[in-house]
Amino acid sequence: MANKEKNFVSAVIYVHNAENRIARFLSTIIEIMENNFEHSEIICVNDSSDDSSLQKIKETSEKASITSVSVVNMSYFHGLELSMNAGIDMSIGDFVFEFDNTILDFNPDMIMEIYRKSLTGFDIVSASADRKEKFSSKIFYKVFDRYTNLSYKMTTESFRVLSRRVLNRVDAMNKTIPYRKAVYANCGLKTANVKYTVVNTVDRETDRKEENFRTDLAVDSLLLFTEVGYSFSKLMTVLMMIMSVFMIIYSITIYATSTPVAGWTTTILFLSVAFFVLFGILTVIIKYLQLLVDLVFKRKQYNFESIEKLTK
Repeated sequence: MANKEKNFVSAVIYVHNAENRIARFLSTIIEIMENNFEHSEIICVNDSSDDSSLQKIKETSEKASITSVSVVNMSYFHGLELSMNAGIDMSIGDFVFEFDNTILDFNPDMIMEIYRKSLTGFDIVSASADRKEKFSSKIFYKVFDRYTNLSYKMTTESFRVLSRRVLNRVDAMNKTIPYRKAVYANCGLKTANVKYTVVNTVDRETDRKEENFRTDLAVDSLLLFTEVGYSFSKLMTVLMMIMSVFMIIYSITIYATSTPVAGWTTTILFLSVAFFVLFGILTVIIKYLQLLVDLVFKRKQYNFESIEKLTK
């Protein structure tokens, strides 16, 4: 006990139809928690699994002698983000590990490595596999980084550890967290990412519910946490305004150099000016919507990384 960490640590694990992996994964987490921490808890969030995942969790939890193991059974399929929010809300640790899946493709010692990294002054430390990202993920993160002013570079993460200060700040920023990684990156605290070498090749099985959830999450995140929507609408507005100006010049030229059908010039001028004004108004409306999104999902007046007391 004398060599164990004094901090209370929570581990939140997302589980959805993971009957083939959860027993080994949970056993590993229990062993890590009990061997390294005096006080710890494990919270498994069962996101409406329709296989024997819950039974596997109950059987494996009997191996725990010191660590507290709990299960949060979601009423219906909520998806990764809301389910993890439920588990995090229940956690009471000074540090909280987030395991977004039950794929054990890393050396278990990696868990303590990122924890010790956090003790060196980082409030958020994540672990990522040192392998090529999926094409869809690569495109998503590239677009996300391009249209946001965050210094934190988004990447695929297997798990992470958060200080209680992060969770308190995020809770103060926003009660609704549609995409945790984006909110964490936006909280202004120090972050770090550690790469690990994949030790076990595991087939990443995902069902249709999870695939649909991830697709919807990617679209929502780009609209809520970046300016990609506003940039696209602004570009289209500028193009349409240029076309309207062109039509105004074209109609005046036709009127001056030829004899158009009666009323044609007036109609074209009216429609061109109307579209020009309409798209100008739409630009203003979209900008207001962007401001509202910023206030709701990024509401903060300032962020600071740390406070140093220089005098006693």
